[in-house]
Amino acid sequence: MTEVVRCTWGTMTPLYTAYHDEEWGRPVRGDDRVFERVCLEAFQSGLSWLTILRKRENFRQAFDGFEIPKVAAYTEHDVERLMADVGIVRNRAKIEAAITNARAAQRLEEGLSALVWKYHDPDSPVPKSMADVPAITPASKALAKELKRHGFAFVGPTTAYALMQAIGLVNDHIADCVTRAGS
Repeated sequence: MTEVVRCTWGTMTPLYTAYHDEEWGRPVRGDDRVFERVCLEAFQSGLSWLTILRKRENFRQAFDGFEIPKVAAYTEHDVERLMADVGIVRNRAKIEAAITNARAAQRLEEGLSALVWKYHDPDSPVPKSMADVPAITPASKALAKELKRHGFAFVGPTTAYALMQAIGLVNDHIADCVTRAGS
């Protein structure tokens, strides 16, 4: 029997394995779908991604499915509602950033998905091991800068690179990973 090789983090828990095999690095398009990932990556900042994965359905319910127009219309009452929601990460700065980002996304003529996908790099280097996977790249710095220029918050270069990895702008599955071939 041949051993299945995955990126090491993708073997840590069944939830990570499912996320690794079915989602991470696969193309995500559409403004609301990309907006969800921008928000979740921001909420993950300083926390384990596993925490976010465990709460993802709660986030979707709390943030109206991450529909940009709905989140952009949130008021202080919604901020307080979200701060009281034990099913999500209750960080006021991150909650307010999600609302700010929805409003910024609404102002984008080209749409959020189109803006982010300008940074797609199909020729990104193939990492041999997780040690070869960067946390920041020139492209993630440029994406973060462009998002900030458009009024987005909580989107530094590290968060931007995590977004790029998550939605398939780069393929950071290691060379021998079973998922690399299907990405």
